[in-house]
Amino acid sequence: MNAKRNRRKCANGKGLWIMMQLYYAPTSPFSRKVRVVLRELGLEKQISEILIDPWTDEALRAHNPLAKVPTLILEDGMAVFESAVICDYLDQLAKSQGISKGVIPESGPARLSALKWQGLADGMMAATARLYADSQREDGDRSEDVMERQAQAITSGIEAILDGLPALRTEEPHLGTWSVLIALYYIDFRWPDRRFDIPVRVRDWMAIMSERESFTETTFHLPHDGD
Repeated sequence: MNAKRNRRKCANGKGLWIMMQLYYAPTSPFSRKVRVVLRELGLEKQISEILIDPWTDEALRAHNPLAKVPTLILEDGMAVFESAVICDYLDQLAKSQGISKGVIPESGPARLSALKWQGLADGMMAATARLYADSQREDGDRSEDVMERQAQAITSGIEAILDGLPALRTEEPHLGTWSVLIALYYIDFRWPDRRFDIPVRVRDWMAIMSERESFTETTFHLPHDGD
């Protein structure tokens, strides 16, 4: 989306109102997590989603010194980055506006469960991204020990999800739920030949949950493939 389209007239016709902007990449699981969450919270009309290449887009680095996605630009120009921080901000924003009860419980075991699952999923996403990147290197540039460690993290994560599936299926969907689903779909995206065995029971749950618009509108794809 062209950044110029982010400007909208204020209701009184004076001045301009700048929408929040979300810089994202269609292959980034952390970007997808934020995009799913903003839809689940009902905030998608308040935020302009801008597809970029984080490797080449200098506009991103101007806002985020790490030049990583996702990056959220607030109305006052402040940049918020790291998906967990962005999701927390969006959760509080939706609650303050009264448009959603949020995706992060306020306290107690429910909150801890949501954050625990997010932590596991984020680790799986990072391991998947690292393993995929290393797999694209020449043989002499790879570290087999590192690759094996990342693969084990993914496999162990899948096993933990299977063990926790009864709770994930019965709990009201929360940030951890969405994070886990995205981590699993990211594995499939990077290894469509299903190198990693995701159990049928988990896949059945994935299929049911992914029917939501927040998932159908944010599918993983290569840049310029469907944009």
